[in-house]
Formats: sequence, C-alpha cells, structure tokens
Amino acid sequence: MSLYQDLAQQTAKLIENGVLRTGDRLPSIRQACRSNDVSPITVTQAYQVLESRGLIEARPKSGYFVRGRLARSLPEPTPTRPLGESTTLAVSDFIFQILDSVRDPGIVPLGSSFPSPHLFPLDRLGRFLATAARQFDPLSTVTDLPPGNAELRRQIALRYLNQGALVSPNEIIVTSGAMEGLNLCLQAVTRPGDLIAVESPTFYAGLQASERLGLRVIEIPTHPRLGVDLDALDAALSRHPIKACLFMLNFANPTGSCVPDEHRQALLAILRRHEVPLIEDDVYAELHFGPPPLCSKAADSSGLVMHVSSFAKCLAPGYRLGWVAAGRYAEAIRRQKLATSLGTAVPIQIAVAEYLKYGAYDKHLRRLRQSLEAQLTSLINAVEIHFPPGTRLARPSGGYFLWLELPAGVDSLRLHQDALARGISIAPGPIFSAQREFGHYLRLNFGHPDTPVQQAALATLGQLIKAQC
Repeated sequence: MSLYQDLAQQTAKLIENGVLRTGDRLPSIRQACRSNDVSPITVTQAYQVLESRGLIEARPKSGYFVRGRLARSLPEPTPTRPLGESTTLAVSDFIFQILDSVRDPGIVPLGSSFPSPHLFPLDRLGRFLATAARQFDPLSTVTDLPPGNAELRRQIALRYLNQGALVSPNEIIVTSGAMEGLNLCLQAVTRPGDLIAVESPTFYAGLQASERLGLRVIEIPTHPRLGVDLDALDAALSRHPIKACLFMLNFANPTGSCVPDEHRQALLAILRRHEVPLIEDDVYAELHFGPPPLCSKAADSSGLVMHVSSFAKCLAPGYRLGWVAAGRYAEAIRRQKLATSLGTAVPIQIAVAEYLKYGAYDKHLRRLRQSLEAQLTSLINAVEIHFPPGTRLARPSGGYFLWLELPAGVDSLRLHQDALARGISIAPGPIFSAQREFGHYLRLNFGHPDTPVQQAALATLGQLIKAQC
C-alpha cells in the first residue's frame, strides 16, 4: 500500500469509529505533513481519495471537512389521510401545555421550534443596531409607519428580484415577525366562522391563530416530501366554501416537505381557478441545501399570494422582524397593521436594512446552510442507530426539522413526558393536527450543533421508544 493510500485508510477509520465526526475540520495539508512525516502531495492524494469516496468535502478557503455518512434507507412516512371535514378548533390550551414544558434552557432542545442562536451573526447585527439607535431620526417614527421603512422594503424587494420575482416595495408591509403577518393576512380575507384550508400535518401556530380568530379549518392531505396533495386540494375547494389556504410550501414545519416547482405552478393555477388566496408561511425558504425552490411570487400573475416571511430563522432571532408581500391585499393589510399594532420597531428596521446592504448576508447564509445540512446528517445517522425497526423518516432538503413516523403503538405524548423527565424535549405529533392525529409521530430539531450531550439524548430517546414497542 502506498503512503497516500495508507493515510487515507487511517483517516477513513477515524471517521468510521466516530473520532472524526460529521462537520469536523481535517488537519490542513501542512499540519498533516508534519504529523505524518509525509509530503504535501501525499496528503493531497489521500484527501482526494477520501473525497472521491464521499467521506470528506473541500470547502473554498476553509479546508477539508468530514461529510455526513449516507444513511441506510429508512422509508418515508406514509402520506396523510385526514377525514376531509371542517373542524372547529380547540387546540391552544393543549399546545401551550406542551410548549410551556420545554422552555428550560437546560433541556436538550430536540423539540424546539428555533435553531441555535449561535448560528447567527448577532454581534455584527448588534453593531448595526447600535449605530441605528445613535443616528435615529425622530421623524422616522412617522415616516416609517406602515408599510414600514422604505430602505428595508427596497432591500426585501431586491431579494425577491434575485429569485425571479418582480415585487414592488409598495406591496411589502413590514410586521413584528411572521406570526403577526399571518394574523394580518387571515384578518384581511376572513371573518369569524369562515373556513380555511391547512396542511395535514400543519404548524401549530397557524392553528392557534385560526382558533383565536374564530375560524374553522379543513385539513388537506400531504406527502412527506412533495407537500400538498393537489387533487385533494382541488376537490376540497370545489366542495367547501374555503376563504383562504394557509400553507407552507418550502420546507414545511413539521414535515420538511417542499412542493416541487411544477406542482407549485399547478397549485397556483388551482387557486386562480377557484379565486381563493394563498397565505404562504415561508420563513424557511433561505435554508435550502440545494438549488432554491421556485418563489411563489414569481409565478403569481393574479396577486392572490400573500407571501409571509421573516428574518427570525435565517438572520436575526429575537428581533421580531417580518413582512408580507401582499399582492392585491396590500392596502387591506396595511390598514390592519395600523389598527392592531400601529408599527414595527424603527431602529430594528433600519439596522437590518443596513445589514442587508453591507453585512455579507449571502455569505452568512452559505455557512448557515452548510451547518444545518451537516447537523441533519448527524441526526439521521443517530436515528438509524438508536431507533427501532419500523421507524420512518422524511428527508428534508432544507429547513431544520425532521419528521418521524414511529412504529404503530408508540404514543408520542407519553414519549414526550418520559423524555422530558430525562431532560429531553421533543415535539409530539398531535400538536400539529386540528384533530390531534399523528399520535405515533414526532418532530425533531436539527438546528442545534451535534454534541455528545445530544447524541446521548438521542440514544435515550431510542430506548424510550423501544420500551413502548
């Protein structure tokens, strides 16, 4: 065996044994030369062999890193089959009970809805915020009332332009986070007692907002990878007086599904035919691991799409800064915003606008996506090692959630309690359903770095699941 083959084999064994783990940086060529007493060409050839085997990857100007191992092929969860009838919501107390139990920072946050704050450039954002506060023009308290700061709306419009969507800054309304945006959109197009369509499963915050507004929901079947079932949606729109669709088309919470571009265009065509607006909760769109999905606003020829997003999941957690690209509903939503919260914190709007201009946002996003993808691979590997046969999982191509179907008979609510008693949070399946379905499903968060504590937590979780089988 030649020197470079020997070095490649030694390194591969370190990866196989878990000494070098997914995302770890390998020694530089110079360091490897010194520690192994070999030439630079030997190290380069060894790394090329490892790269060709898919064990490591080269990152420009950063070096070589351990790639995630390809997981064994666990099947996808089965497509959902909700009952297809409207539901009067009574879920908030149940959801709050689950969520309040996982606020302790000492809990392993597998059930969290948020990524690790350490993934974001908060120090640099803080400097922009400090500058905005020092140079704050008192007149902006009036000029930056809804629809919001003009420069921030221009920067958001430029982000749309990069995605092939011509969105005027005049249709963008700045909000205090995406949740306010969703509420404003629902208020603009519905009244108490109206019926809206949601995915099955769906993000529980949308259910809570709908319950607060006195709305009924009908759950539309979904595929764990492809998202909304278009035939079922078309049939529901034909049979029921649906006033709006509240969907996540990109990396949905909890499933991670992403509606393919051609399906998305067909979905928008269905909504145009029925003249039903789409409220798109799109807070994870920037967290794609491959090519970005088609922006719905780029395919929206009728102004029916109310595109809701925020900076919380990709740049500025805690800043509570979002927006709605509201199409034909812009004026109605602007008035709703004025009537409910009057405005969004002006210094934060100014600071984020300046960051978007000068803060290397796209560079940050590239690093963030690499971290999340590596953490996803680590989580899938741990699930395949520790969870019992019969487990199914959806493989998302973005976001930071992993949706699992556990063997029949496992009670994810009981699992939640048992795990919490051991310092581990999970998100049990029933909180994602108006009818509390998905009793043997759970959602796990891979937005936090893979650590020995998290690995031990996943091993414990696997034991708890096996105990129920």
